[in-house]
Amino acid sequence: MLKFSNTIKRNIAPLVILLVMMFLPLMIESGYILNLIILYMMWAVLGVSWNLLGGYTGPCSFGHAAFFGVGAYTACLLHTKLGVSLWLGFIFAGIAATLISIPIGIICFRLRGVYFALSVLALSEVLRLITLHWKSFTEGAVGILLLSSVMKTKIGYYYLILALAVFTLLAISYVIRTRAGFYFIAIREDEDAAQSLGIFTSRYKLLALGISAFFTGVMGSFFANYTIFIDPYIVFSIGDLSIAIVLVVVLGGIGTFWGPVVGAMVVVMVSELFRVFLSEAHVLVYGALIILVVMFLPEGIVGGIGTLRHRLSIGKRG
Repeated sequence: MLKFSNTIKRNIAPLVILLVMMFLPLMIESGYILNLIILYMMWAVLGVSWNLLGGYTGPCSFGHAAFFGVGAYTACLLHTKLGVSLWLGFIFAGIAATLISIPIGIICFRLRGVYFALSVLALSEVLRLITLHWKSFTEGAVGILLLSSVMKTKIGYYYLILALAVFTLLAISYVIRTRAGFYFIAIREDEDAAQSLGIFTSRYKLLALGISAFFTGVMGSFFANYTIFIDPYIVFSIGDLSIAIVLVVVLGGIGTFWGPVVGAMVVVMVSELFRVFLSEAHVLVYGALIILVVMFLPEGIVGGIGTLRHRLSIGKRG
């Protein structure tokens, strides 16, 4: 009974937030505000997905735009060339991103640290160049315009991304509580020690990358449906996607479950402010934010709050 009571107390805040989010579109008349919330939830999913690899397992990827772009192009090409339903495109986008992550992981996991990060970034750029120059298949720089979409209204997209966000959070929460999740953390803390204990580190890093890529690919498909237009410069962007995803997690709290959810809110607000006032300065601001967080809040917002609460509780006991 006590365990059940603690579970309710621990989950009451997320449930209240979910309830509020479900009725939020009924209270918002502005399409602009609704658009920002949709983008916020998309970035939260991207951050949570990246965090499984970079936060819980350790390898820092600067190339997640590769999986986002593959997901977006998979859904669009299947629909425009083969007539596959855009709803099925979500599933195929995730599968395609996972499949492309396997050779990337096999190649890049031979390296560690900054070398791994740079190698993934380079392969992401290779995919962008292939998409850009394979004009007969991907339409090149012209991009792809969808003449139909899965939803007809912004409210429909709101509830779609809300469902995807809830599913992603539940799935990632389940993964990190399984044996694989504990292996991920062991690899992050000391990969050599984990390997000496019999953990197949390459296999589990590949698993973390595959799961992370799947949800990132699904978000690529969502983005393509929501904007109804994609091109290589948009969906394979290093600055606007790969770096921004890392910023979401680092700002919110790397290796914390709710960190990317909080970080996404800050990044969307900052991005929108600079889009209005200084449209070309957002990448510079991203870099400045990362430096400030590393210097003054290395554990991120959520991590910093957790540390502060821990110190306060110790102070009260003392």
